[in-house]
Amino acid sequence: MGFLGAKSRKDAARWLLTALAAASLSACATARVPQSSSLGAGGTMRPYQVNGVWYRPAAQPHYNKVGLASWYGQQYHNRITADGEVFDMNIASGAHTTLPLPCIVEVTNLDNGRRARVRLNDRGPFVGGRIIDLSRQAAKELGFYSTGTVRVRVRYIGPAPAARPGGDRRYARAAG
Repeated sequence: MGFLGAKSRKDAARWLLTALAAASLSACATARVPQSSSLGAGGTMRPYQVNGVWYRPAAQPHYNKVGLASWYGQQYHNRITADGEVFDMNIASGAHTTLPLPCIVEVTNLDNGRRARVRLNDRGPFVGGRIIDLSRQAAKELGFYSTGTVRVRVRYIGPAPAARPGGDRRYARAAG
């Protein structure tokens, strides 16, 4: 009967065919670049590419820039953000392409002078000319909900405390 019994040969052949099939399929696979929602808090400082543009998150303690802000809401409500939190359009929060996540920034509407401190927990905006994307609530607090975009000053305040699962998600408040 030889070295392997008939049953053992069938099992060995089945195992070998399975291993060869798995190896050939893995050779066809392409490397997956993590999406922002799969990075979690530790991965938010990795360089990433969107629409052919590379972004390199970095500590920027003196960040203080003027530019265009926009807001986003229903289409992302209850989805996971880049740092692993759940986006709530009814809480003042925002997205930035390169500031550390999570962090707090002060956003000033340059048209009306309203200011709000906002927790950044997501990446974006990926539209030319915009420097920050804000939640619907932040847009309301800053007074540009109806216009969609506004010129703002964004100033880095510092790191934000880690989110507590099931805890109070109201991280920021209007600053005057």
